[in-house]
Amino acid sequence: MGMAGTTGKLVGQHVAPHVPRLAPDLTHSFVREALHRAIHGVGPLPPAAAAADKQLAEQHGRVDRGVHEVIENHVRYAGAQGLLTGLGGVVTATITIPANLAGLALVQARMVAGIAHLHGYDLDDPRVRNAILTCMLGRELVDQRIRERLLPGPPMAVATAPVHDPDLDRLLANEVASDLIARVGGKRLAITIVRRTPIVGGAFGMGADGWATWRVGRYAARELRPRTLR
Repeated sequence: MGMAGTTGKLVGQHVAPHVPRLAPDLTHSFVREALHRAIHGVGPLPPAAAAADKQLAEQHGRVDRGVHEVIENHVRYAGAQGLLTGLGGVVTATITIPANLAGLALVQARMVAGIAHLHGYDLDDPRVRNAILTCMLGRELVDQRIRERLLPGPPMAVATAPVHDPDLDRLLANEVASDLIARVGGKRLAITIVRRTPIVGGAFGMGADGWATWRVGRYAARELRPRTLR
């Protein structure tokens, strides 16, 4: 992981309870709004399903290749916004941390939604939306929450549950928000402590966000197994 990555992880774990002061609007409703915009499109970004279908067409209907391209595209998006928000240095942290949180939430939600669509899931189904948020937590945190009996199961189980559990809506949104705060806040402090140079900090942010997004994408591709033949 390297010195910077290790420092970021440790610092994030210890300072996460304090970071919300820098992003007071990051609540469960913020995460749900990011998911809604990821699915339905926002600004120049088309809806997740439309973008995924375009990748599928470019790969001549090969779902596995389409999923691969969806992940690769969003890793690039995450790296680009990580670079931009990492260039501000310490002085602009109160602006760039919320921006980085919003960017990562939107990019990762859109990526997982695209994967779910290509694997035959209905993005209008609230169970599938909860499964998307579950994927965004990553394998380690999901496994931990299952052991603690806070989650009923992995993403596939959430997506295919017999009925929608509305109590999961707020729980998962809060979990995603807390995880983003810990990771982005830890990364920001790692840039400050280890690098102290805004330009290098931007490169570190690009790598960290891209790597985190790739891991979420691979986890989603494994967990949300195909439900229909395309």
